[in-house]
Amino acid sequence: MTTHAPQAAQAVTLPTTLDEAVAALAAMPAAVPVAGGTDLMAAVNSGQLRPAALVGLGRISEIRGWQYQDGHALLGAGLTHARMGRPDFAALIPALAAAARAAGPPHIRNAGTLGGNIASAAPTGDALPVLAALEATLIVAGPDGARRELPVSHLLAGVEMLRGGELIGYVRVPLLHAPQVFLKATGRTGPGRAVASVALVLDPARRGVRCAVGAIAPMPLRPLDAEQWVASLIDWDNGRAIVPEALDAFGEYVAAACIPDPVPAEDGSVQQLPPAVLHLRRTVAALARRALGRALS
Repeated sequence: MTTHAPQAAQAVTLPTTLDEAVAALAAMPAAVPVAGGTDLMAAVNSGQLRPAALVGLGRISEIRGWQYQDGHALLGAGLTHARMGRPDFAALIPALAAAARAAGPPHIRNAGTLGGNIASAAPTGDALPVLAALEATLIVAGPDGARRELPVSHLLAGVEMLRGGELIGYVRVPLLHAPQVFLKATGRTGPGRAVASVALVLDPARRGVRCAVGAIAPMPLRPLDAEQWVASLIDWDNGRAIVPEALDAFGEYVAAACIPDPVPAEDGSVQQLPPAVLHLRRTVAALARRALGRALS
């Protein structure tokens, strides 16, 4: 992952089970877990991080696959973007597969993992808005074989944090068996960091629409009012039809919710958004409109 040799860590542990990894972290509180290392090595090379010890997760086979569980997919945190981008996974969770394929060049997709994307919580993480829209749940491994669950949105928002010695073991995702879409806009041609991204999933059982906007804030944003409004306009009993004007209105609704107008000053004047912010708002509106259109088509 790097052509520069970082300062050597004092200890490197390579456990083969999730519980062994948790025990290693408990025994070395200063240790840093590492899977693909795409974010970690960038921090090391830039001098932002000098880990005293490393706990490598690459040999833990139990978190590198997935299984079915009560209408959900239980995804191992060690799944790489490359593996999630394959057709068999895309048939399972299309939006997450699309996000994985857009995560970057091949060497990043081959190394980067689902758990690493969540733990690093970078605003531009492509999997994050998809997991937020799917309302995924994390299964966190702790000392002495303990397991606890928390919504992925709680971790990303800082409502709940990983405790000392804990690791993300699995991600539980509901299988909706309905259209879902991930789209993103980048600042350059080809795979790159998102300027804005939108994940949208339909939930026919609840007659609902779930949407999450990524990259424009420290965490994915859910425009809940826009979701409820557009869901009420969809003819769920007639091929999920919707009037074309509602697509444009939904895009504008989502964009305004995520990038609101400035609050009026005391004298009643309203400051205009800067041109760059207005352009970002138009980008979000276009992504949301296209995502809903594709999901309903």
